[in-house]
Amino acid sequence: MNIQQRTAKTLCSPGPSATPDVARTPREEWLRAREERLAATYEHVGVGIVEVDQAGRMLRVNQKICELMGQKAADLLGRSIFDETAPRDVAQDRRQFRRQIAGEIDRYTIEKRLARKDGSYFWAEMTSSSVRDGSGNFLYAVRVQHDISARKEAEQALARRSEEQAALFQFSERLQYITSFPDVYDAGLDAILAALACERASILLFDNSDVMRFVGWRGLSDGYRKAVEGHSPWARDEANPRPVTFEDIGLSDLSLALKETIAREHIAAVAFIPILIGGRLAGKFMAYYERPHHFSEPEIDVALTLARQLGFGIARLRAEQARCAAEDRGQQLVSIVESSDDAIISKDMNGIIRTWNPGAERLFGYTAGEAIGKPVTILFPPGREDEEPGILARIRRGERIHHYETVRRRKDGSLLDISLTVSPVHDGAGRIIGASKIARDITDRKEAERKLRDSEQRLTELLAAIPAAIYTTDAQGKITYFNQAAVEFSGRTPTLGSDEWCVTWKLFMPDGTPLPHDECPMAIALKEGHAVRGAEAVAERPDGTRVPFIPFPTPLRDSFGRITGAINMLVDISERRQAESQQQLLLDELNHRTKNNMQMLQSLLFSAARTAHSEEARKVLNEASARIAAMAAAQRVLYGRSDASRFAAEEFLPTVCETIRQLLPPDARIECGAAHGVLSNDVAMPLALILNELLTNAVKHGIKDHARQGVRVSLTSGDGRLALCVEDGGEGFDLEEVRKTSSGIQLLLGLARQLHGTLSVTKNPSRACLDFPVAKI
Repeated sequence: MNIQQRTAKTLCSPGPSATPDVARTPREEWLRAREERLAATYEHVGVGIVEVDQAGRMLRVNQKICELMGQKAADLLGRSIFDETAPRDVAQDRRQFRRQIAGEIDRYTIEKRLARKDGSYFWAEMTSSSVRDGSGNFLYAVRVQHDISARKEAEQALARRSEEQAALFQFSERLQYITSFPDVYDAGLDAILAALACERASILLFDNSDVMRFVGWRGLSDGYRKAVEGHSPWARDEANPRPVTFEDIGLSDLSLALKETIAREHIAAVAFIPILIGGRLAGKFMAYYERPHHFSEPEIDVALTLARQLGFGIARLRAEQARCAAEDRGQQLVSIVESSDDAIISKDMNGIIRTWNPGAERLFGYTAGEAIGKPVTILFPPGREDEEPGILARIRRGERIHHYETVRRRKDGSLLDISLTVSPVHDGAGRIIGASKIARDITDRKEAERKLRDSEQRLTELLAAIPAAIYTTDAQGKITYFNQAAVEFSGRTPTLGSDEWCVTWKLFMPDGTPLPHDECPMAIALKEGHAVRGAEAVAERPDGTRVPFIPFPTPLRDSFGRITGAINMLVDISERRQAESQQQLLLDELNHRTKNNMQMLQSLLFSAARTAHSEEARKVLNEASARIAAMAAAQRVLYGRSDASRFAAEEFLPTVCETIRQLLPPDARIECGAAHGVLSNDVAMPLALILNELLTNAVKHGIKDHARQGVRVSLTSGDGRLALCVEDGGEGFDLEEVRKTSSGIQLLLGLARQLHGTLSVTKNPSRACLDFPVAKI
């Protein structure tokens, strides 16, 4: 039940309390106060609420939606919800809305962007719920909208950071196994494109002539590469080169010729990131964007990390190639070893350290003088000394040990995680005389893996603590996890890796139709690759009990967008269904009793009028009977439908007119004309009484010849207001002259004030009109 329906229960108090001249009982005062609180709550609730007709036009908005969109309510009413939606989000919303109107669904939830008055957009989570009459016909939709811009920005930022970290991690992993420079460049370009989300990229390194040359690129033409090759924003010997970025090439201070060259390549923004090897400028990589781009500090940090990894990968490969040709390029090998950021150590076959590079000094804290001549076991923490005999045995067999992960101890006693690559060293005769070790600090990676495991453990604990049935599946729908609430909900313990799609024993549609597990919302979410919202189903436990519920299946994806599984939450709505049924019974009983009371009151008044001896008494009783009849007619319109919070003018006007006509002389003619607009339930009774007074007055005083003349009635809307007009062929009357002497006119004016309206009367033709604002529904 929506907020209007709940509010209607409080606001629909018919009877004498609708007349301001009658003293209210304490309960009526309490009801009125509650009505005002509910109306204020609806207006000032912390979510945007808008009601739309089947064409998508906004019929009513609350204050929060006006604040979100920077618009006034008057500017939004009558406009289409799709006009306020970002173009790329319209198709999905319109498709779901059409299904809602057609009755395929009663509710759906989507995330979309909405336009503000200033042209900017904000993200909103929108839930559209159908309001239908007793026959199931669509009346309007209530759309509740939450501003999720902050969450979206956080999600996008988090997703971006995840993509960056994934790209860095994958690049780091690939670098460990790469054996050629083209593979290094290829892996580097993949990482740049993924981590920086750019459209194109390139890697340039200094050649032997200190000219930067392209060694790898993606998406660049031959002409562009020839035109810009050799350009460098830093001097070759610059000690601390920093990244150089151009967020908008068109606004940069580059030369006109260079701008034209870049423009022909359709490049709008570019970043120059220095690649250092051994602390010295070795080249650069470039990231290109086809639109102007803001380079944030976190993005620059990621770029520098990529550059360091790329420099490390290049340096490592150079070091390994140099080591393989040690006899021919001994000095070159020493230079590479000395400039490497890795710890590179050599030892003899007894495990005694023979060489110790600066990287080893930085990593382990020992100087070369302190380490050389000592057994390599000085780096082994207690309990790991037995690793060394096994390593030496493999080296004696000529084996090379790739990326052996272990723990070593620094000079200060602290421990660090490292990845070792150990290779045998041969003399000129090919005999194995020692081993070379490359040690890389992987503490950060190990810590990241530990945090990931901790995060997964916390997530598992969180899901177990949530008091709702939650379970997950793999990409094929096999159950991979469920919490205790899922066991209690389904009345059984699912079998991991065997049960598919859902933890329940049997499934049914809300109407009782069997629902196969492979057609349940979870199966649809995995097969179609999108979250399913707004669906309802019924689960049957093994003991035969059934539970109505709402599922929330959502696919899970990896950093490449591939579906890896799904998570589902099952919300038990048994209590809500029981409450809705009880509320409907109470509303029906209230309507029935109110209708009976009105009919009884009208009968009593009619009977009293017939037996009254005084003409004046009969007149008063007949007028009261007519007014009760008009109110009863409004009651039938308002409560003869499932939605008692609003009703259409085209239903209200003819019903009340026909009831009044039956109490007028038989030859009186009432022409019920145009009726447009939507009325709220709190205007039903006063408007029916006003119509009764105007029609009765017109027939009694305005019509001379009932055979030739009639009374014309209309109720139309426009510009947020409604106009009720009654016109006859009489001479009319002066409102100011009769307002003090006519009790009927005084009643009209009192009711008009209750509706915040204005009563006006004109002559020739005689026409009485009540103009009043459209109430907020």
